[in-house]
Amino acid sequence: MAKEKEISFEEAMEQLEHIVELLEEGDVPLEEAINIYKRGIDLSKICNGKLQSAQEQLVQIVDENGELKPFQVKEEE
Repeated sequence: MAKEKEISFEEAMEQLEHIVELLEEGDVPLEEAINIYKRGIDLSKICNGKLQSAQEQLVQIVDENGELKPFQVKEEE
């Protein structure tokens, strides 16, 4: 799975879309469908991890002094 960590978010999403198409067609033998589904789960975990990492990076901003501060969006009332 170390190689999977190197895959980009976009590549993983593209592969997931292909997997969904294959499984929706229903023409895949059961054992192959199970393996494809497992691959989809692995890709989903990779995407989730990358999204969580991006979210963590976006909750902080650098202020004028170069210090990290929490980023908060003020909602309009």
